[in-house]
Amino acid sequence: MRDLPEDTFNHLLTLFRQRRFEEVVRDAERLTPRHADSAVLFNILGAAYAGLQRLDDAVASYKQALEIRPDYAEAHNNVGVFLNEQGAFDEAVASYRRALELKPDYAEAHNNLGAVLWKMGALDEAAGSFRRALELRPDYAEAHNNLGGALLIREALPEAAASFRRAVELKPDFVEAHSNLGRALRKMGALDEAVASYRRALEIQPDHADVRAQMLYELAHICDWAAIEEDAAFIPGLGVEGEAVSPFAMLSLEDEPARHRVRSERRTRSRYRGTPLAAVPRPQVEPQRLRVGYFSADFHDHATMYLMARLFELHDPERFQSFAYSYGPDRQDGMRKRLVEAVDHFADIRGMSDKAVAELARTQRLDIAVDLKGHTNDTRSGILAYRAAPVQISYLGYPGTMGAPFIDYVVADETVIPEAQGVHYSESIIYLPNSYQVNDDRREIASVAATRADFGLPEGGFVFCCFNNLYKIGPAEFDIWMRLLHRVEGSVLWLVKANGWAESNLKKEAEARGVEGERVVFADRLPLAEHLARHRHADLFLDTFNYNAHTTASDALWAGLPLVTKLGQGFAARVGGSLLKAVGLPELITESMEDYERLALALALDPARLDALKIKLAANRTTAPLFDTALFTRHIEDGYRQAYQLYFEDKQPTTIRVMP
Repeated sequence: MRDLPEDTFNHLLTLFRQRRFEEVVRDAERLTPRHADSAVLFNILGAAYAGLQRLDDAVASYKQALEIRPDYAEAHNNVGVFLNEQGAFDEAVASYRRALELKPDYAEAHNNLGAVLWKMGALDEAAGSFRRALELRPDYAEAHNNLGGALLIREALPEAAASFRRAVELKPDFVEAHSNLGRALRKMGALDEAVASYRRALEIQPDHADVRAQMLYELAHICDWAAIEEDAAFIPGLGVEGEAVSPFAMLSLEDEPARHRVRSERRTRSRYRGTPLAAVPRPQVEPQRLRVGYFSADFHDHATMYLMARLFELHDPERFQSFAYSYGPDRQDGMRKRLVEAVDHFADIRGMSDKAVAELARTQRLDIAVDLKGHTNDTRSGILAYRAAPVQISYLGYPGTMGAPFIDYVVADETVIPEAQGVHYSESIIYLPNSYQVNDDRREIASVAATRADFGLPEGGFVFCCFNNLYKIGPAEFDIWMRLLHRVEGSVLWLVKANGWAESNLKKEAEARGVEGERVVFADRLPLAEHLARHRHADLFLDTFNYNAHTTASDALWAGLPLVTKLGQGFAARVGGSLLKAVGLPELITESMEDYERLALALALDPARLDALKIKLAANRTTAPLFDTALFTRHIEDGYRQAYQLYFEDKQPTTIRVMP
């Protein structure tokens, strides 16, 4: 029995569902003198206070409701909602579980419990809660959406898409479900349908910044620059004003490190609200062997492993113990096996919550935690938000600042983060003396008897090449590339194949600039050794601007192909310069689009000059620091050691410069 008249309760509930919280508070406060023993009244009043961010009042109202009725499941659920929003996840779980003890068939509490377990990284438990909610309420759109999210992370893509589709069938104006359907479709390769899902979400809520950022990122993947230009005015404000957006999605859309920092800070605040574990006492004696843990979803056949595999093998066993914590797919490929054999300790943590992983790292007495994902896709930086180790470092995966108070350092070099740009990074910087980027000096280059014709290339023409992901290409560099094709007779542009929409759009863009579409050639995906081998059929690698070639630049240089780059402002836009300096070819670095175009044209028209660069690169490949993995390992270990020394001496993180 409700302890309020039914018409009064329904009136308040209608206002609440319409998010008219001030009216709920006004009417409910008027009723409290006459219904001081009404748990229902104080419960809905607390929820309205929470909606208005009157947090102290919300807590007081919930407490009053539970004093009146300690067995009031709905109030326990609402307390859980409040605690979840405050980042008190453990307490929220306890409140939801208490609600379910009192009311086992409470679908909303099952769904809410799943949502907080998901935030904590306990995906399997979360999925179980969502499924239980749907058993009780098959038409529960929010639970379908949440289950889809858990399935999406587990790469169960058709099932995830089906859950999202069911959510929008039940609730056609469900913006989050339309957006999530777009994410699932993107991973399934249906990029046109993904864009359509994002557009539908924006029709419903035009000011949804994260959806717009994701749509723009997707449009970049299909190289639909006209559509991006339609929304170009939104780009500077996305994630800087209003809600947080994916910082990674914005890196290729603009080169503005100040705004990138704001986006990262806002994203971190919105995603990582858990309370860190209690600090552990500093050891009385500095450990002789530092325990360094690497956290990633990419410990398999992935660019991260192509770069880092040799580092894991070369860690000094007398000074370091290495730990790898994997939350990505267990593909058991060659790179995965190589990692497991190289590190001292390997843990597959996919089924564990973020907090449980942090506690595991604590029990293993980790000294340094290295986050290899940052704000990229499939990250679980929430593990580090709990403080898995006393010293925490961002490295390699995300080319920028995390904007996170729980990340102490970012690994860089003087090129990717010049001293004047340091203000755009929340972390202290570990400056390595050459390039920040590790490389594997044992990467195999296949011996294959292929010709240019095998790749659709002209036997005699000049081949400009860019094997970057196509979303990194913008109209500014493409304009230059097309002018180069105009001026270098018989030349072609060789790009990597990604999807049919991008290929079609790029050919149309070439034709719009007076270049035959057939002169833009696309390369199929190949195993790494064969991919490296085919670089010999290109003449010059042309870098992209906002987001340079990173691993692809190292691939080209390792394969003997010179690269022309342009220095930008942010980390992502300066990696090409870092790599060229470390391989002893600074003459290929430019600082303006005009100089970039001028140098690329000069090299294309001067075979002797280009051959001399290739000879120099071939010599430097085995002598310059870029591909000296043993030297790099000593340098990054020195950076780790200095960072830990500052902690051991109870000093705040500060700039660290590793000497050559």
